[in-house]
Amino acid sequence: MHIDEAIRSRRAIKGYDAGFTLSREEKNELLQLALLAPTAFNLQHVRLVEVSDPALRQQIREVGWGQAQMTDAAMLVVVCAQLDSWEKNVSRVWDGAPVEVRQFMAGAIDNYYRDKPQVQRDETMRSCGLVAQTLMLAARGKGLDSCPMDGFDFDAVAKLINLPDNHVIGLMVAVGKKAIEAKPRIGKLPFDEVVIRDRF
Repeated sequence: MHIDEAIRSRRAIKGYDAGFTLSREEKNELLQLALLAPTAFNLQHVRLVEVSDPALRQQIREVGWGQAQMTDAAMLVVVCAQLDSWEKNVSRVWDGAPVEVRQFMAGAIDNYYRDKPQVQRDETMRSCGLVAQTLMLAARGKGLDSCPMDGFDFDAVAKLINLPDNHVIGLMVAVGKKAIEAKPRIGKLPFDEVVIRDRF
C-alpha cells in the first residue's frame, strides 16, 4: 500500500475479528518497523510490551473500560518508555559514531535532561507517540487495522505488566483485522484554522 493511502485510510477501529491471528514472525516484523521511528537524541527509550497471554489481556480489558479491542485484536502493544535512558544508555545508542560525536552527544544529552524530570517525561511521551504512529502506519500498509488507546487505568496496567519504576506508559495500540467499518470522519476543523503560517 502506498504511504499516502495508508495515512488516508488509517482509522481507529474498535471492533476486531477475534478469529484472526498474526504469527510471532508477523508481529515481530511490525514491531521492528515501529522501532525505526525517530526517538529523542536517538535514545531508543521506547519499550514495546506485546501482550499475547489471553488471561493477561482479559485483565487489561477489565481495567480498560471493557474495550473489546484489548482482547479481540490480533495484537496488543503497551507502548512504554524508560525515563532514565538518557543517563543509562547514552554510550550504547551512540556506539559506532566517531569519538568526538559521542563525546559531544553525551554532554548535550546530560545538559538537556539532568535535573529536569518534566523534560525527561515529555521526551518519552513524544517518542512513544512517534513509535505508536509508525506501528499503526506499518500495520495499515499491510492491510491491517489499529486503534491507539489511552482509556485505561495506567497504574493498574503498570502492575499487570510489571512495569519497572523507571518506566512510564505512553499508550496502547491494538492491531488486527477489522470486524466493523470505521465511522465517518466528523468534526474535522478547517485546514486554515489548524495550519498557521509563520506565527499565530
